[in-house]
Amino acid sequence: MRRNIILFLVPAGTVLMGWALYMASNNLWGLFSENWFMTATMAFGSFIAGASSEGGGAIAYPAMTLLFKIEPDVARNFSFAIQSVGMSFAAIWIFISGIKIEKNYLLLAGTGGFIGIILGSFYIVPLIKPDYAKMMFVSFWLSFGIALAVVNFINQRKSINQLPNLSLFQKTELFMVGILGGFFSSVLGNGLDICTFSYVVMKYGLSEKIATPTSVILMASNAIVGFIIHLFILDTFQTDAYHYWLVCIPVVIFGAPLGAYTITLIGRKTIASILIVIIVAQFITAMFVIKPAIELILFSTLIFVTGIFIFFVITKKK
Repeated sequence: MRRNIILFLVPAGTVLMGWALYMASNNLWGLFSENWFMTATMAFGSFIAGASSEGGGAIAYPAMTLLFKIEPDVARNFSFAIQSVGMSFAAIWIFISGIKIEKNYLLLAGTGGFIGIILGSFYIVPLIKPDYAKMMFVSFWLSFGIALAVVNFINQRKSINQLPNLSLFQKTELFMVGILGGFFSSVLGNGLDICTFSYVVMKYGLSEKIATPTSVILMASNAIVGFIIHLFILDTFQTDAYHYWLVCIPVVIFGAPLGAYTITLIGRKTIASILIVIIVAQFITAMFVIKPAIELILFSTLIFVTGIFIFFVITKKK
């Protein structure tokens, strides 16, 4: 354990030192007084990101859009940026610690997610209005919350530590789920992790102890792609998102790896219970805050039904 901590502190300390020098040289410490609420939010969000199949955007996005009244596109871009740091360091901890992952799951879903987030960023994101993005998030997550409850508290199943030998059709199916997850990520800041996690756990019985760290690495890679697209290619990375990112970097560097470590010590049902409560609470909050009209309610219902289809129909064992 001591050796692992030392190996982790080398890259963490390097990034932290570079961050501190940048903040000092540009006299940016005042950003903390203006944006402390985001630092506090990501202290919890980064822990959840490392400890579960949900990225830090799962906490950041609803908190920013529903509680802090921040525009969805700013919340999405911040989610990409902060997960690029936090979940990458969680991935570093996973590799250093030798935590088991599923390589076929990682490769197939990761490739699909890469394609999905690129196509989604260019062709889907421009079509989604702010309130629709908010309701899309909470509706999709509500369907995932139901799936999470079924996986953890209803289904009695045997779990496996690696996927079986997949046929070409099965590989294609996992690849396509990755593309769909990438589409959701492009709009909401995360989605690849929860789509593919649910798929491999519910369809093949892959152990959450294996699926969770694999999904963390998947979302780290997907977030980096999204971050690069909006920062360098589309040039749509906002100043506010950048400032929020700066005040959260030192928190997520350690919060996400701490979550990845904690999940090896506590039961999955504990984390699942926390997440289900959060998911239900954010949906109820969205209904009160947004007060959706009939068109938006119909759209939310469509997204919810789509999520149920993803999590229960295509994951049905043949």
